[in-house]
Amino acid sequence: MSLSHPTVLPPLADLIDSCVPVELPLHTRFRGVVSRQAALFRGVKRWSEFAPFLEYPPPEAAHWLAAAIEYGWSQLPAPLRKNIPVNGTIPAVTPELVPKTVARFTGCEVFKIKVAEPGQDLTCDVARVDAVRREVGEGIQLRLDANGAWDVATALRSIQELARFGLDYVEQPCASVAELAELRERLDQAGCPVKIAADESVRKAADPLRVARLGAADLLVVKAAPLGGISRALAIVSEAGLPVVVSSALDTSVGIGMGLRLAAVIPDRLFYGACGLATAQFLAADVVSSPLTPVGGSIPVTAPVCDTEPLSAAALTGQEREKWLRRVTECYKLLETRAG
Repeated sequence: MSLSHPTVLPPLADLIDSCVPVELPLHTRFRGVVSRQAALFRGVKRWSEFAPFLEYPPPEAAHWLAAAIEYGWSQLPAPLRKNIPVNGTIPAVTPELVPKTVARFTGCEVFKIKVAEPGQDLTCDVARVDAVRREVGEGIQLRLDANGAWDVATALRSIQELARFGLDYVEQPCASVAELAELRERLDQAGCPVKIAADESVRKAADPLRVARLGAADLLVVKAAPLGGISRALAIVSEAGLPVVVSSALDTSVGIGMGLRLAAVIPDRLFYGACGLATAQFLAADVVSSPLTPVGGSIPVTAPVCDTEPLSAAALTGQEREKWLRRVTECYKLLETRAG
């Protein structure tokens, strides 16, 4: 994916001066981490967030900075909807923890369950999905997310086994676009009516539209920050022409606000429904006094403002703060080179 950049870059000094790197603890281990780091900016238009995961190198992280600059400093497309329906998310927890986790998502009519966790097997996945189905009842829609961990044979076997619980779709069951295309064909041949959703094959791909061209997925899961911002994500969605779910990346409420705004501008014909934006529940602390959590299964489209007390409590200092300022500077220089 070519490096995206905002139309106008604010001075680097303005970014650095307004930057507050933070670290927030999680209630539950998620994606292998127990805390989430991010950098917050007080933008000209609104508060914004730069939160690439720590292992992401500058060329990849620069897309996240482009998104943060667009969100904080630019005029955005007008929203088409005021509230965004959201799904609950169940990490790769044991069945005993499922009731407590489900209870965090009051009113949600869709749940996404993490599967294919390293160190676990299909037996663990079956037990977790079964526990969720029993907890939420038959009227609730279930989705799975394998984060690209299965090969085609394993994905086929696992999906056929888990389909008995009633599945809407499986998100990124295999890593490559070619594998997704093969799996989708084999599921069809097997008469297994479970849809395939592409996530990493869009946001981490050099060509985010390849998955649509090859017919490798039924729908897309998109995140604003990794794609370089709302405008760029919207352009990809429009060109792909597939139904879309907008998701977050363990963002603070400020980052979730960016995702909500993207979800709010997806055309009706491409808006698939409940989005993966109810992730503030996994944070044991946030940068706002009233985190963006669902009420009645949806979250209103809003741009959260950081509050002094929680922001100060979470702020990084010393070398950890300097690391984030260096990341901002490195990524900014990449955007600057591209813009020049």
